[in-house]
Amino acid sequence: MGKDVRPNWDNPMQFVLACVSYAVGLGNVWRFPYLCQSHGGGGFLIPYLIMLVLEGIPLFYLELAIGQKMSLGSIGAWTAISPYLGGVGLASVVTSLYLCLYYNIINAWSFWYLFHSFQSVLPWAECPVNANLTGPIEECERATPTQYFFYRETLDISSNIEVNGGVHMGQALCLLLAWIITYLFIVRGVKSTGKVVYFTATFPYLVLFIYLIRGVTLHGAINGVVYMFTPKMEQLANPTTWINAATQIFFSLGLGFGSLIAFASYNQYNNNFERQAIVVSLINSSTSIFASIVTFSIYGFKATVNYENCLESIRVKLLNAFSLSEDTISMETVLDWIEKLNTTYPEQFAELGLEAVPCDLNKELDTAVEGTGLAFIVYSEAIKNMPLPQFWSVLYFIMLLLLGMGSMLGNVTAIITPLRDFKIFSRMSNELFNGLVCLFCLLLGFGFTTPSGNYWFTMFNDYGATFSLLFIVLIEVITVSYIYGIKRFEKDIEDMLGHRPNWYWKIMWVVVSPVLLIALFIFYIVNYIQGGTPTYQAWDKDLGKAVVTEYPVFGQLFIALLLVSSVSCVPLTALYAYCKKKQRKQPNQRKRTISTVSA
Repeated sequence: MGKDVRPNWDNPMQFVLACVSYAVGLGNVWRFPYLCQSHGGGGFLIPYLIMLVLEGIPLFYLELAIGQKMSLGSIGAWTAISPYLGGVGLASVVTSLYLCLYYNIINAWSFWYLFHSFQSVLPWAECPVNANLTGPIEECERATPTQYFFYRETLDISSNIEVNGGVHMGQALCLLLAWIITYLFIVRGVKSTGKVVYFTATFPYLVLFIYLIRGVTLHGAINGVVYMFTPKMEQLANPTTWINAATQIFFSLGLGFGSLIAFASYNQYNNNFERQAIVVSLINSSTSIFASIVTFSIYGFKATVNYENCLESIRVKLLNAFSLSEDTISMETVLDWIEKLNTTYPEQFAELGLEAVPCDLNKELDTAVEGTGLAFIVYSEAIKNMPLPQFWSVLYFIMLLLLGMGSMLGNVTAIITPLRDFKIFSRMSNELFNGLVCLFCLLLGFGFTTPSGNYWFTMFNDYGATFSLLFIVLIEVITVSYIYGIKRFEKDIEDMLGHRPNWYWKIMWVVVSPVLLIALFIFYIVNYIQGGTPTYQAWDKDLGKAVVTEYPVFGQLFIALLLVSSVSCVPLTALYAYCKKKQRKQPNQRKRTISTVSA
């Protein structure tokens, strides 16, 4: 493809905003706070920032440099470096396809919650009445209203992955809407995407800032913020803390999907991508920390409300059990009275079945939740207790939608850009080709709207990208440093920027990043083998909670297919290139033989 016919971003700001919109996604809001909570609060920031410097920024820089230099999508760029490496780009496309299939279902859930937020009473605020109008539905009573709304009303979830049923029509329509909007965002390629990112990259920050003001003014919010910034330094001795920090940096920046290569391929040849790589990486990590402050203020509010509700419940029990007057025990003196009554009337106190410390604020704050559980259950539970919950619900789910849609722009671009570099697809109009890609993903995505769809979503989320991305980026950095050659790569960068990369970048690419990636890759394989049979959380409506369940044989086979399918693109494409090269040589050898005989 000629560089003169390739469209470009209107200005460098569009490229930066596209990268920010893509990199800053749902993981910043629901994954990073969970890791902070699990690995020592503020202490987790130390390995996180170290991994950002050692791994995140250098690899981000590398992918932008490749895309801008080659002015091609992932498949074309790696094929240009070596015909044997086209499979690296193809593996990125397959991984991005898996991501697109399940990622937009999250946006569908956000639409579902957004539409249900325009009610006088939020539907997840209380349990619905049963068919006999005699009381709440039993499943909801056993769980919580927020859990019931998510698992039953939103997902209509089955008891396990083997039990299936028809498509949830409401979810299917929300998914259709999500894909229509995605299509409109990318309909004219980089020209339409460049306009959309002004909104998708900036508005979530406005919402986060509003939520920050609301969050820190909530009752008990300070408990959550203090919890976040109180480091548990002993966690630094835990290898898992460092591995999770490296993994979070890796996935948060969107490395290996081919999206960054695709975005950079639309840059002007002399665009200063070095500065942009540093800026976007720092914005992404700063957003994670900023979002964590918001999240932990909400955590603090929720934990404090639960703690005080627990104290009030104990207070009432003690008043009734020991026939005390209403003003005898206050909320502040409940724990003192527990100790006093337990010492004075041990037998009578034992009949109440209370623990020595039945209510514990730190225990509430220690309850770590990530992913959909945080976004659609914990946040929803906190929102319902706020004044004007409908307003905060609408604002929150609009923010989730913009974060999700912004990431979808990069995910779909990672598929469309490399495919359009092929002549067969380049002849088609942007509108038609992009529409066919979106339609294909939509039709396959309907599977996630069935009763067992959430279990398949979990499978794709857990196994569809992690292994393959580690492999892809490892091959990328080894290829650039040792096959393409670091000296040659330096010259390419000098040609674009007017100066060579300094010693920091070269040390990271040649030594540090490959070693870290190999360590992560080995850890993932060992962890997968030692983990035994893969499991998932199946919803048990009789217990009103999720229970750990092993995947059936067909589920395990599908997991193996997910792990192998994208990675196998690399050796298979190299084998195809080798056979093709060999076939081209054979006719030439026969011609030379015939010429020699004739002579």
